[in-house]
Amino acid sequence: MQTQPKISIISPSLNQGSFIEETILSVLSQEYENLEYIVVDGLSTDKTLSILRKYSDNLTWISEKDNGQTNAINKGIRLATGEIIGYLNSDDILLPNALKSVAQAFRENPSAMWITGKSLIIDEEGKSIRKLITKYKNLYLKTHSFKSLLVADYISQPATFWKKEIISDVGYLDESLDYVMDYEYWLRIYQNFKPVFINQYLASFRIHHASKTTSGSYTKKYIDEERKIIVQYSISKFWLLLNKSHRFLTNFVYSILNIIFLKNKKV
Repeated sequence: MQTQPKISIISPSLNQGSFIEETILSVLSQEYENLEYIVVDGLSTDKTLSILRKYSDNLTWISEKDNGQTNAINKGIRLATGEIIGYLNSDDILLPNALKSVAQAFRENPSAMWITGKSLIIDEEGKSIRKLITKYKNLYLKTHSFKSLLVADYISQPATFWKKEIISDVGYLDESLDYVMDYEYWLRIYQNFKPVFINQYLASFRIHHASKTTSGSYTKKYIDEERKIIVQYSISKFWLLLNKSHRFLTNFVYSILNIIFLKNKKV
């Protein structure tokens, strides 16, 4: 029997006690024989630590002061011993058989350095929401290119995995970024390696009242960070303009969706 490649999943965590157990179970229930699961907690003060202790026999975890989410992810990557790396925020979930599909994709594409699949968007109860946005991103995924990635970040972070050896070429996530560290990383990798696309839902990204993406300060900070990296990676002013136009439209749509989402949660 062929040995499955070792996959390391990292979950940065801070006060996500309402969701982290579901996240943990979504990873541990993968029935993947060569799994390493690392949770890097930033000194949570809710019930997170009691949940982590509950699963101590099945995962590795640390809880200590960090310098934010990106720093926590990099800590986990440095601890990881797997051939393949992915990170899953402590309110998101992996879908059944995701890791087997990832391993199979790497076996079938031995020269691939990273792969990405589709991701659902869910609410606090796990219900699928924003289905039109999901379909929109899926269209981009099917015709993906570096240029289109400059226009829109269509790559779903929880459904993306890469070989650890890629770090020697592209390094770790940029810890100066709080909102677009994954987007910047995809652009950095894509400059050197084209991803393999899996036409399958691998994960679910959760939107809830405490999410970064629904906070009042999110939009401006995200735009500022995104503009910084697009200027860095753009190949001409034309692509800067396309990104700016796309961002204007998506900000309008997301602002409406966030208002509706938060309003519904208060009812």
